Amino acid sequence: MSQEIELKLALAKSGPAQLRDHPRLVGITPRVTTLGNTYFDTPGAELEAARMALRLRRDGDRLRQTLKTRGQGGGGLSTRGEWEWEVPGPGLDLRGLAALPPMAGFSEAQLARLAPRFATDFRRETWQLEEAESHIELALDLGEIHAGERRVAIRETELELKRGEPERLWALAEALTDHVGLRPADTSKAERGNALLTGEWRLPEGGRQSSSWLHRAVIALDAFTDTQAPAWREAARHAFEQLAELDGGRYRREVEPLVAGLNASDWPTPAFGRAALQLVRRLPADAML
Repeated sequence: MSQEIELKLALAKSGPAQLRDHPRLVGITPRVTTLGNTYFDTPGAELEAARMALRLRRDGDRLRQTLKTRGQGGGGLSTRGEWEWEVPGPGLDLRGLAALPPMAGFSEAQLARLAPRFATDFRRETWQLEEAESHIELALDLGEIHAGERRVAIRETELELKRGEPERLWALAEALTDHVGLRPADTSKAERGNALLTGEWRLPEGGRQSSSWLHRAVIALDAFTDTQAPAWREAARHAFEQLAELDGGRYRREVEPLVAGLNASDWPTPAFGRAALQLVRRLPADAML
């Protein structure tokens, strides 16, 4: 098992071109791959209920099976367990899957019911950014999620920490907002695929913690991006406003530009992304990990 620590950022329509032209990436040749992924679950969505995602990924001539467990974090940053191994195909390696600790509660009958649910196909450009104390892999993913006839675009960048402290992820993300329209995103491709398949998005509760309202706002913006339903944007606005009133208005100054920037024509703008990242970094540690 490996532990994946990454910061997920959704991009504006102009974001991919802006990202490629960013001074931190100019002069570095990215590795380009085309990835086809099929996600599996039982008809009753038992893996989803357990907050796990199972996929087969085709990368050239290689077929890899991956199980990811529920991520912890918010504001775009997550840490999760990940098991990945090469398989002969064409189907799942059920014996290898059954041996993994997270699957201990699943019976042979449940595993036998696993079937394709939705797919993601995208082109990935990957840059390796190394400094003396850190190594970050920056990936730009462009493509689509499809479930039956339903489709939504994939347009995001992921900053994965290979070596160093999570603070380096935040520093790089803020540096990107000098040129790139982006925002934190908390919904994985698998979770987006399930929402596309079922037509249902669910918001987490707000409550009395600032990090909870931030998470609710970010999920609402993820839903707005995929559905374009204005009600989700308004749900995000409400969550931001609730966050602004906590702790005697402690975060009001950081929240105001986020609320004001939700209707920008090329949302999310670089200014929106910078304000969002600065807000996350000011919140208690449970908002980040």
